[in-house]
Parts: sequence; C-alpha cells; structure tokens
Amino acid sequence: MTTVAAVAAPRPGWGGDPYAHALARGRGPLFLRRADGWLLPLDVERWCAPPDDADATVLARCRGPVLDIGCGPGRLVAGAARRGLPALGVDVSPAAVARTKGIGGAVLRRSVFERLPAEGRWGTALLADGNIGIGGDPVALLRRVRSLLAPGGRLLAEAAPYEVDERLTVRVEDARGRHGRDFPWARLGPAALRAAARHAGWTITEEWSAADRPFAALSTPAP
Repeated sequence: MTTVAAVAAPRPGWGGDPYAHALARGRGPLFLRRADGWLLPLDVERWCAPPDDADATVLARCRGPVLDIGCGPGRLVAGAARRGLPALGVDVSPAAVARTKGIGGAVLRRSVFERLPAEGRWGTALLADGNIGIGGDPVALLRRVRSLLAPGGRLLAEAAPYEVDERLTVRVEDARGRHGRDFPWARLGPAALRAAARHAGWTITEEWSAADRPFAALSTPAP
C-alpha cells in the first residue's frame, strides 16, 4: 500500500456508508483518512475479486475449520470452502456480510471481540488485508485470536508491505470526501507484527511474501 495526498475536505454529517457503497460497486476509490488528513488507499477491487495468487499461498496453508476475521466481501471464506475446508467469516459490516453470502460464503455479522461459535476449536484464523489493525490494539487482538483456536492451531496474518508500527484513529472516506464514523486502527509492518506476536504469546513458524504482500504463520502451543 502507498499513501497519497489528501483529497477534498470531508462533508460532516453525511449519513451514508462509503464502504458499503464501494462493496456494492465492487470498486473504489476508497481510503482510510487519519485526523491529520493523511490517506491510505484501500484495495476494494482486489478484495471483491476472486482470490489471487498471493491469497492462494494463504489458503494453501489453512487447516480447517477456518475463521476469517474481518472477512470483508468474503473472497477468502469462499476460497477456503472451494478447497473443501469448513470456513466462516465474521465482519461488523452489513454490506460485507451481504456480499459474502452472495458468493456462497458462511458468515456472521459480529465483532471478533463478541462471543463466536466454536471458540477454542478453530484450526486456522485469518487476519488478511490489514486486519491486524482491528480494534487499534494488536496485542489484545492477537490474545483474543489465541482463545479462539484449538491447541496447535495457527493464525495466518498479513503485515503492511513496509516497516510501520502505528496506533491511530481513522475513518473510511471516498474520493468525494464522504465518510463514515471514526474508529481505532493500527498498522504493523513485519517487524512490528513479530514483536506483537511475541507479547501475545505466539510463536512465528513461517514468514513469506507474495506479490509484495508479507505474511506470517503464528502458532499456539501444541497439546
């Protein structure tokens, strides 16, 4: 991901959901905006497309059942199911849930920090597309994911494609400045992901890169 200059000023009070509109269209432009005006482009087109070659490297490392946290439009949920793996996506966005259902994926509208099915029995959890930032506290998120996995389970996480370690408040915004609510987020590059994993009690067993996207496999202690 690369940063770009700020676009037109946001329109306070706009009641729509630019993320939902982008998912409905299957395309952007869409951004994360920080309070200082910095923008991070979001890759809506890739999220809404079938799994690409980089995604395939993640899916090939999955052991079922698979829990995709912040599944978005559901390409990895559907991709895991096509490989014969039981898979469930969770996302707080109604638009993401609807799109995931529309491509045949199993999905719940729920936060990872709420009660989830089969806690302590998932074989693989996924945090792709920057979702290590969910909640703005990566260590807390990684500890929560540990509680969801079976002993010996694994987390497949995607880091930012450059070294960064940042906690911030952002909102989703379109190219016309229409935006949703502020929410806490985090961005971690590979080194920061390693550090957060250690603090949360994980062991990193593998790191790889595909299409300039860095990934890591994190494991819990085996029984």
